[in-house]
Amino acid sequence: MRNWRLERIAGPVLCLAIVAVAAADTGDKGVAAIVNGKAISMADVDAKAMADNMKLAQQVYDARKSALDDLIIEQLLAPEAAKQGKTVKALKAEKLAALQTPVTDQDVQDFFNKNKSRMRGRTLDQVKGQIKNYLAGQRGPEARNKLLAELKKDATIKIVFDVPRADIAVSANEPARGPANAPVTIVEYSDFQCPFCSRAVSTVEQVEKAYGDKVRVVFRCFPLAMHNRAKFAANAAECANDQGKFWPYHDKLFANQRNLKDEDLKKYAADLGLDTKQFDACYDAKTHESEIEATIAGGSRLGVTGTPAFFINGRFLSGAQPFDSFKNIIDDELSR
Repeated sequence: MRNWRLERIAGPVLCLAIVAVAAADTGDKGVAAIVNGKAISMADVDAKAMADNMKLAQQVYDARKSALDDLIIEQLLAPEAAKQGKTVKALKAEKLAALQTPVTDQDVQDFFNKNKSRMRGRTLDQVKGQIKNYLAGQRGPEARNKLLAELKKDATIKIVFDVPRADIAVSANEPARGPANAPVTIVEYSDFQCPFCSRAVSTVEQVEKAYGDKVRVVFRCFPLAMHNRAKFAANAAECANDQGKFWPYHDKLFANQRNLKDEDLKKYAADLGLDTKQFDACYDAKTHESEIEATIAGGSRLGVTGTPAFFINGRFLSGAQPFDSFKNIIDDELSR
């Protein structure tokens, strides 16, 4: 399993380190450089660096939010720590330990059962250790969130910085499921030849089942250069969309990722009852190629470098992540 936490923290730590060095050189924490007597602020630098890179913006936000949560906890614990004659650090560790439950064999079994499609055919015995380590790693942040929620009950806190969001317009002809007025819109950039995208299919379906009319899912074809048949599959899917059969065709492609030759793609259209003459003409003419190229360019400008990539009400979520990653963002959006 990929270490998402490490991957998401490394970027912002480097970014913030560069910020600190730039500020130190000028003697003013708000200034990055002075050119011919005119200052360039750190706010200007951040805006330039992150305006069109939501992946970087999200990484920086995650790092800042994590640090802010820790500072809030420590500030709220300070009076109790003083009364008990303890350091804030010691009291915090004590409370977190009390809230962090150990990972049981049943927890491991449950996780394995829910994520069999992500195990690449490996047995429970083969992945038991990895799952246990992964779940244990999740318990720390969960305990911190519980502690923060408890402390907030008796405190007045106003968070004044918001999550970074991409401004993504959705056109009427894009393949979508769910009501247009749903409070949460998920825009997915995906590749029909990508194995991680295939794994994400069941997670997205789980999200749709859990939230019903509260979510709308929009699919965008983002074929990666490394996949030699992905662009052909994307064009075929768009041709199916012209006939109102995008989602059945979408399912067919992900169920047959190893069979995406021209004849396969045309056969799937026939299997699904599409007008094959119209489909074949659309496919052979590469009717949607420029449209797909435009989608790739637009996604790249937003920081999409791999698939799948999701924007949940404009909030960036990278990779085939588990249901809980979607749930955390969706619940937060619904609470706003």
